[in-house]
Amino acid sequence: MAIYLDHNATTPLDARVLEAMLPYLSSEFGNPSSGHAYGRAARAALDTAREQVAALVAAHPSQVIFTGGGSEANNLAIKGVVAHKPPATLAISAVEHASVRAPALGLARRGWDLQRLPVDEQGRLDQDDLQRVLDLRPQLLAMMMANNETGVVYDIAAVAAAARQSGALVHCDAVQAAGKLAIDFADSGAHLMTLSAHKLYGPKGVGALVVDKGLDLAPLVEGGAQERGYRAGTENVAGIVGFGRAAALAMDELEARQAHMLRLHGHLEARLRAELPGLVIFAAEAPRLANTTFFAVPGIDGETLIVNLDQDGLALASGSACHTGEVEPSHVLLAMGVSEELARGAVRVSLGKETTQAEVDTFVDRLKARLGQLQAFAALAFA
Repeated sequence: MAIYLDHNATTPLDARVLEAMLPYLSSEFGNPSSGHAYGRAARAALDTAREQVAALVAAHPSQVIFTGGGSEANNLAIKGVVAHKPPATLAISAVEHASVRAPALGLARRGWDLQRLPVDEQGRLDQDDLQRVLDLRPQLLAMMMANNETGVVYDIAAVAAAARQSGALVHCDAVQAAGKLAIDFADSGAHLMTLSAHKLYGPKGVGALVVDKGLDLAPLVEGGAQERGYRAGTENVAGIVGFGRAAALAMDELEARQAHMLRLHGHLEARLRAELPGLVIFAAEAPRLANTTFFAVPGIDGETLIVNLDQDGLALASGSACHTGEVEPSHVLLAMGVSEELARGAVRVSLGKETTQAEVDTFVDRLKARLGQLQAFAALAFA
C-alpha cells in the first residue's frame, strides 16, 4: 500500500475542488475579459473565487491578485515593491523559500544591501538580531509565516509591528501556513502576503498575492489589464475557481483538520522518540505546524533513506521539494547551526487531512526496518 507523507510539497486535489473546476474545463470556457454571456459567466466565477480566497485570510477581495503560483507571487512582491526604488537595504530571514531568496539575491547583485535575519538552533528568530537589522532601515523585510521544512511558525504580527516602526514594508510568505493556521491579513501587519492553491488541496499553477491597499507595486508581466494591471494574461479560470473552493473548504474545516493532524503528529513523534533512540527531531522546542516533522538519524544519509522508503511505498522528502536533486544540505538546517553531516540525513514527514494513524504506524515500522538494514550494511562496510 502506497502512503503519501509529503503534503508540504503538494496536496492531492480534493474531489469537491475538482467538481467545482470541471465546468470551467468544458462548457464554461469563456474569457473573463469578454463582454458577452460566456465572458460574464467566467468573470462572475473569478469574482466568487476572489471573495473565497480573501475570506481565508480575512482580507478584502480587491486586495487579492491571482498569479501562476506561490513562487510567482513571491517574486511579484519583492521585485514589484522595489522596482522604482534606488538600491537600499533589503532584509530576509535566513530560512526563506528559494522563491524569496533568489529574487533577493538578484537585487543584491544590482547593488542592494541584503541582510539576513539569523535563527537559533530551534529555528526561532532572534529579537536582538531583528532589531539590529531594522536599525539599518530596510526598505522591505521578507519573513515567512511557517517554514516548509521544519514547520516552525513565526510571530509575523510582532515582526511586522517592529518593521513598520522602522519604516519597512513587510512581505509574508504564508504558503505553508494557509489552511493550517487561522490567518488575518490586517492583524498580521504584513503589507503583502503570498498564498498557493496546491498546498491546501487545490490545483497546481495557481497562487495569489494579497496586497495592502494603496501600495505601489510594479507588475512582473505586462500587456493587459487583467488583475487590475498587476498580472497581464487571460486568467486561469478553472484553476482560480478551484483555488476559491479549496480556500472555502480550508476555512470551514480548519479546526477539524488541525485537531486531526495534531493528534497524529503527537502519535508520530512519540513513537519516533520511544523506538528510535538517537533520532533527532529538528526544531522540536519551537512552535511548529501540526503536520510537520523534520528529523535525521546520525550516520544515515537522508536521500538514501528516502529512496529505500520509496521502494516500500512511502513518499517523503529530504526538505524542500524545489531542491530535489541537489546535493547541498538544507539551508534551513545550516542556518540553525546543524552540522552538514547531520543535515544531509534530514527527512521530512508532512501529514495531510486524510492521513490515518494506521499509515503513521506503517511508516514508523518500515522506517525502523530500513534503518536496521542500512545500519547493518554500514557496520559491515566499515568492519
